[in-house]
Amino acid sequence: MFTRTLVRTATALLLATLATFANAQQDLSTHWEGEWLVEGTLFRIAVAVENEKLKLTQIESLGFLWTNEDGEIDGNVATVKVEYAGVTGTIQAELIDPNTAVAFAASCLPDFMVVCMLAKDRQAVFRKVSGSPAN
Repeated sequence: MFTRTLVRTATALLLATLATFANAQQDLSTHWEGEWLVEGTLFRIAVAVENEKLKLTQIESLGFLWTNEDGEIDGNVATVKVEYAGVTGTIQAELIDPNTAVAFAASCLPDFMVVCMLAKDRQAVFRKVSGSPAN
């Protein structure tokens, strides 16, 4: 009796874990488009997807002058090459849910530049504030 109960409990825990993992791996790639605001700031961008490429438009850059290439999308993860103040880097963003993305500098060169030092081990939380990009 004890063994049967233990097996049932273990099976239930395993199924619950697998269900949680499956939900965590949910494909959110259809949720990239829209206006995104960095939590706690006024920094805002518009994101559009065209021909499987991520297109960014600056709405409020807080005075920062930066440029970017079209981004690559791989499911819930997007990467975008950017240039800012003599620095080149790659920003990686991951959709956590349809309205939340977390972004960080996956690369930043030259690494001795102040911008790269400040960005190291930091992340920004983006919240979707509208469902379609600004025109």
